[in-house]
Amino acid sequence: MTLQLRYVAGVSPARWLRAWNERRPDLPLEARRVDEPAQLDGLREGEVDVAFVRLPIADEGLHVVALWEEQPFVVLPHDHAFADEASVTLADLADEPTAPIQDDAAMTIELVAAGTGLARVPQGVARLHARKDVVAIPISDAPTTRIALVWTLERDDADIQELVGVVRGRGAKSSRGRDDDEPALSPAKAAKKAAAERRAAEAAKSGKGKGKGGGAKSGKGGKTSRPGPRTGGKQRNQRRGR
Repeated sequence: MTLQLRYVAGVSPARWLRAWNERRPDLPLEARRVDEPAQLDGLREGEVDVAFVRLPIADEGLHVVALWEEQPFVVLPHDHAFADEASVTLADLADEPTAPIQDDAAMTIELVAAGTGLARVPQGVARLHARKDVVAIPISDAPTTRIALVWTLERDDADIQELVGVVRGRGAKSSRGRDDDEPALSPAKAAKKAAAERRAAEAAKSGKGKGKGGGAKSGKGGKTSRPGPRTGGKQRNQRRGR
């Protein structure tokens, strides 16, 4: 038996897959990426247990746990007039042609590279389909989008609730339920928290093995990992030598 997970393009669930499969080897989690138009396919039919989706959706009959917000980006050809900008505004883009939107985000980016126009996409999608002949720049004043974890009312059970806890960074012994109003963790914070908990557990285990006086030094098990590189115009400009 397995849990079937679908995740919309732009979401990177690897850390949660590892955490879940380490915690529940008896119930493996299998994941497959889908494009946004297909993000709910199979969920109501019972073929998919849980999904990361991009809001808004038709949520009738679904549990919806909102997670993190996504910064909007514009993808444009590498030789475009805005290619070296740190960010742009909606007013900057008002007169720019837009590439035809495709169900497959990769095809939309392909059309941008071909010079048919620009494309507005969430940051995760821009990162997923990064290529040398296009540039992705944040739009400073555009509305954000939001990622959520969803499952059907009929599928709600202890296994799904445990998976929700993993995604939200709760420990295995947490008793919080689905109505808990604790703010959801971003992917970066969830990863840092999970890493810190894992190191703390390893330090505690090592201390028990050494006996009296042989425990791990205080503080070493609780260090958090360094934050990953920021995505955006500043980093891109540095690569260009600006």
